[in-house]
Amino acid sequence: MTEKNLLANPSKNRTPRHRAREFALQGLYQWLLNNEDATTVVNNIRAAHGFDKADGDHFTVLLYGAIKDSLALRDSMAPLIDRNIAELSPIEHGILLIGAFELKNNMEIPYRVVINEAVELAKSFGGIDGHKYVNGVLDKLAVKLREEEVNANKRK
Repeated sequence: MTEKNLLANPSKNRTPRHRAREFALQGLYQWLLNNEDATTVVNNIRAAHGFDKADGDHFTVLLYGAIKDSLALRDSMAPLIDRNIAELSPIEHGILLIGAFELKNNMEIPYRVVINEAVELAKSFGGIDGHKYVNGVLDKLAVKLREEEVNANKRK
């Protein structure tokens, strides 16, 4: 076994914030497919095995925020995607909602971290090349929502 394989155990490398994003994605998936209200979704996810290892506050902010702002977040993404939002897989759709919400509302999290976390979610839960799609859309959205931060990073 190579050293890389020894370090690639996802259960040991996930931070509480990353776990919060994973659970928020599961909640958004449930919401997108079943159209349940946010409180029902939150209660279902909070009862899930392993939730105690997640950052519960970040999960709540992400899930409620992404659902509440979903129309505005979709509008901000629509010009950046190559298809109708309804044609996205529910996984990619949920990941893009999480990424867009964090880019818009969590300025304390560097935009590169937001994009990287979304890409990691897409690698774990999405289709074969879904992470490339998520990366491309969120890169463009970061320029729209955090132009100053993106430009400052380009100068470095």
